[in-house]
Amino acid sequence: MNRKLIGASAVPGALAPAGCSGNAAGGAAAGGGAADGAELRVWLVGEDTPQEARDYLVETFEAENEGATLVIEEQQWTGIVDLLTTAMSGSDSPDIVEMGNTQAAAFTSAGAFADLTDMYEELGGDDLLPGFVEAGSFDGAFYAAPYYSGSRVVFYNTAMFEEAGIEVPTTLDEYVAAAERLAETTGVSGVWYPGKDWYNALPFIWENGGEIAVLEGEQWDAQLSSPESIAGLEQVQALMATSQAPKDGDETDAWVPFREEQAVMLSAPSWAYWSIVADEDQAETALADSLGSFALPGKDGGAAQVFAGGSNIAIPAASDNQELAKSALRIMLSEEYQSILAEAGLVPALQSLGGDVAAATPELAAVIAEAAANAKLTPASPKWADVEAAQLLQDFFVQIASGGDIPSLAEELDADIEAILNG
Repeated sequence: MNRKLIGASAVPGALAPAGCSGNAAGGAAAGGGAADGAELRVWLVGEDTPQEARDYLVETFEAENEGATLVIEEQQWTGIVDLLTTAMSGSDSPDIVEMGNTQAAAFTSAGAFADLTDMYEELGGDDLLPGFVEAGSFDGAFYAAPYYSGSRVVFYNTAMFEEAGIEVPTTLDEYVAAAERLAETTGVSGVWYPGKDWYNALPFIWENGGEIAVLEGEQWDAQLSSPESIAGLEQVQALMATSQAPKDGDETDAWVPFREEQAVMLSAPSWAYWSIVADEDQAETALADSLGSFALPGKDGGAAQVFAGGSNIAIPAASDNQELAKSALRIMLSEEYQSILAEAGLVPALQSLGGDVAAATPELAAVIAEAAANAKLTPASPKWADVEAAQLLQDFFVQIASGGDIPSLAEELDADIEAILNG
């Protein structure tokens, strides 16, 4: 998913975490007349949360909290951290907010969210996605709960594969070679790969034994210029050469050119399936009957380590409706609500519901599970958001897409990343 960030340094340090204690699940959160006339504002980002889930949240919350209303305010990913920073430091803070999993650490480390440690067990406990729990925790306390995750899978046009005589690749080298061959034989992109899409580059780095940055003692060591990372980045550059996507474009709505058959392959979150087989008017697309999928293969076979996209949800410390917000949070982490997300193709926050993720075919369900089992996160630094805020990775890959010299660009990027993470 597209996560445009500013850094942790922009999150107001003056925001202090509000202590909270869990209430019995299903009970009225506010108690007495505290709910009368109250309006709870929930910020959801983008269109990933299905309408059925939104309706369930509103109806269930208002039934459980007589006199209170819940309003969902949809925000956009572009500039969301700026918007959250401003809103949560003012006098009119929203009451529940969604953010990308890579954004959570910037806020938890700054005390911008209410402490949910006492609610951890009733929200799911050890059943919650562990990587997202880690992203939403700081200094031994739990602040931002997992909301949903998504596994990146490779979608492909089966008719074009058959016409070109291409088999599903089983290694990264075969994947790149297939993209090159398909671009030659079809006249369209072998894989749709806009230059700013750094999420899809990470598996090539990881699979070749490289890392973005690792913590050594108390200092971060950026490693994109290591021989292992360079090997992966060279594969990325070769893959980008098969794409007719804008070299300065991003991955937003990448499924549109793919479903219009401007590319043979697309690596995207699993939930993109529904936007590939149907357009905005829910009309079937050209790929409705010729869409296949596979887990991105690893360097030596099997499934590659892919970036784990998804979101966390939290209660701003500045919210005036802490108890009502807890009531809504319980609903959003309930089996009923999370099952709705699963039915929409999202990987639910509750691991026990992982087998319920909707898939049009058993093949896609198996691909989602295989990819999810190998998902990985970005460096666990509260300052990682600053790296993304500076658009360092986007600029780096735009230059790679334009044919830039990888070793020299990687050395410059490593220096810039270390300056931020160790600053």
